[in-house]
Parts: sequence; structure tokens; C-alpha cells
Amino acid sequence: MVLRLALMIADGLAAIIVFALVSLVRFGDGDTAQVWGMTGVDTWVAAALFGIGWVLALWYVGLYRLRVRWRLLTEAKDIARATFLVLAVTLSTLFLVKQEEASRLFLAILFVVQPLVTLAGRTYLRYAFGALRRRGYNTRFMLVAGTGPLAQAFADRVEARPTLGIRVIGHLSVPDELEEAVSRPILGTIDEIQKVFHSRVVDEVAVCLPATAARFLEPISVLAADEGKTVRIPLDPIEDRSASVHQEEFDGFLVRSMVRDDQRVLGLVTKRLIDVVGASMGLVLASPVLLGTALAIRLREGSSILFRQTRVGLHGRTFTIYKFRTMVPDAESRLEEVLHLNQRNGIVFKAIDDPRVTLLGRTLRATSIDELPQLWNVLRGDMSLVGPRPPLVGEVAVYDVWHRRRLSMKPGITGLWQVEARHEPEFDRWVERDLAYIDRWSLMLDLKILARTVPAVVTRTGK
Repeated sequence: MVLRLALMIADGLAAIIVFALVSLVRFGDGDTAQVWGMTGVDTWVAAALFGIGWVLALWYVGLYRLRVRWRLLTEAKDIARATFLVLAVTLSTLFLVKQEEASRLFLAILFVVQPLVTLAGRTYLRYAFGALRRRGYNTRFMLVAGTGPLAQAFADRVEARPTLGIRVIGHLSVPDELEEAVSRPILGTIDEIQKVFHSRVVDEVAVCLPATAARFLEPISVLAADEGKTVRIPLDPIEDRSASVHQEEFDGFLVRSMVRDDQRVLGLVTKRLIDVVGASMGLVLASPVLLGTALAIRLREGSSILFRQTRVGLHGRTFTIYKFRTMVPDAESRLEEVLHLNQRNGIVFKAIDDPRVTLLGRTLRATSIDELPQLWNVLRGDMSLVGPRPPLVGEVAVYDVWHRRRLSMKPGITGLWQVEARHEPEFDRWVERDLAYIDRWSLMLDLKILARTVPAVVTRTGK
């Protein structure tokens, strides 16, 4: 999300600079302000409006969906679409404000140079990311549904392009499909796709089915999309070209791409920006509390100060979560001793009178100060300020199918169930609220949850 935001800012600044330079070239150093002054618009105001319009046009044609397009030619075509869109709006605006005498040469230069600058930037980005992906960075993992010729050919061609940064982890076999030897492991049947989602990191699903198994296309696509996976559907180029999803030709295939949250991309970019700014400010403002708490734990409880634990994040990726230690050092090895105190129904453990919690730890938990180190997780990108709480690896291993969808969004420090049902004993009710958050997500909802978190913690009500 930070990359998308940076790209938007870079595109906007580049458009402003191009606008100013073209004005300078067309009208001359001393005449630029005078020429634009005749229109009643300051040069830099006009440049800023052009920059904003250019970014909006790129967003409208989907050029900030960074993982959808595999070919530079596809991006070039969409940049051309954005160019014609901005040109049409510009000409219409000039007509409406009665500026029909605007310099045609200026517009011609502007609408030739600007798309070339944007295309050059995208070309450089592809080269840079391609170099990183060849070294194993920024890798995404693809599961292929199917083992037939289509599935094998598509997987081979994807892996033959290391600049895509996609690694095929294996195939799922399909009923009515002839069994053929494949060069990658068969991880199960398509009936076991949820099991594979549970046990492996999967970012993308390529649905490569024979005609005899076409009935599985929709359920697999819907299931994968519901869990936040990108769905790729390779077809023969002569087949139906409906425009319901993004599609492009790739190495002899017509690839349809279904990417969840495309329509919320600007909101998600802003969410990540809020996370970075909020976590940074939080760490700075809370630094006296962080330092004082660390010192108190060291003096009263000894080492270690921080508690580290492996948690499950977006799409099943694991990461290390940080908290202030609130229990005795050997707390995890003594879990069996206190299971009978569990006050939650389901797969999670929560005990108010847990004897493993230290005296200082009770205070830290009551005030949620023990959670403050997770601001570092937010800054790193493992977590968000708001989202479903990150589960333990052991909990995810026994999730029901419908629980799994809570992993389709980045986990958060606080969330909907923390402010609405902090003491709800039923784990399934927690998940229901997490899924309601995912389905209803908006920036306004995040802000409301953040605003309600402090009162919920102070009053310990969760309501």
C-alpha cells in the first residue's frame, strides 16, 4: 500500500513538473505567468489540477493495481486510455469556460510528453522489481487448480518469467481430468483446496480446468476471492472476451485476473498511510511510557522485557509479534496447568485469574500498555492499527472453513470485536464481528473503532 501511495505521489509530481516545463518551452520564461494569467488561473494551480486529474485517470483505468498487469504493452495501452480520458476532460473544460483559443501546440506537446514520462517510469519500475524478484524478493505464491496440459503449460510459462515474482507451489487434481505427470507436487484434490489454504501460504490461484470440469470454475474462484486471493483464469485467446474482469494476453493465453478490493485501492492506500503515520507518532509520543515500562519490568521481574510469539497474518504468513512481558518466564510451558481456567468457548484461551500473570503484568494488561510494542509491528507492515487480532499458529490449524476468511485482511492492534464485545465468551462471535468488519470496511469505520478503543479499554466494557 505504501508503494501505491508513493507511486500516486510520484505520478502527480511528475505531471506537475511536465506541465510547468511544457508551459516554459511553449510560452517562454517571461511569458508563462502572463499567458496563464489571461485565463484567470495561476500557472501552478493549473499544473496542480492537471497532476490531480492525471493521477485520477491512472487510478480509473486501474494502473495502481500493481499485480494485475504482467506485460508492459498492457500498461502502455492503459496509459493511452488515461491520456485520451484526461484530454477529453481538458477540452470539455476549456469549451465550458470559453477558452477555445487555448494553445493547441501546448496541448499537443503536453499530451505527448506526459504519457511518455509515465510509461518511462513504469518501465523503470518493472526493471527494478524484476531485478529484485529474480533475487527472490517480493515473491508471491501461486496454487494451480488442474493437472492437465493447460495447467502445466500455464505454470511453466509463469515460472519461466522470474520478473513476475511468482512461485508455483503445486497443483490440485480435478475429477474427470486425465492423470498426467507434472513437474510440481500435487497437493491434493480441488475438494481439499480449503485444507491447502489452511496449511500453505497462497497469494494467487490459477484456475486451469478442462471443459469437463468447468462446473468447478465458479466455486473455486469465489472461494479464493473470498479469502483475498488473486484469481487468474487462463483461456485460449479466441474464447469469450467479456470485460467483467481485467484481462490481457500472456504468452499465448488470455488471462483474466480477479483481484479483491480493487475498488477500495485508494482507501487501502490511505489506511496504510494512516498506519505508518499513526505508528510512528505513537512510538514517539509513547516513548516515555515505553521506556518506563521496560525499566519497571527489568527491575521488578528481570529479563526478558519483551514477549515474542509467532502469529499468523495476511494470507497465512507468519510473523513475530511483540508485547511487553506480563507473565512469568516459563508461562507457555505451563499452559496445560491452567487450561481448566479458560473463560472462552472455542479454540482460544483467556483466563482473567491466570496465575501465570505477574502483579505488574495485571496492571499492564488492564491498561493495554502491554500492547504498545505492536506499534513496531504496524510500522514493519506485519499488522495494521485496526483489523482482526492475529491468531496463534495452533489456533489457525484447527479453524473451521469459515473462520479462515479473517486472514484475508491484515491483522490489527484493535478491532470491531474489541470495542463491541471485549468480554464475549464465544469465539465464533468474535469471528462474526471480524468478518463483519472485513465486509463493511471503510476508513470511517477504522476511525470509529480507533475512537472507541480508548473508552473500551478505560471502562473495560467493550461496549
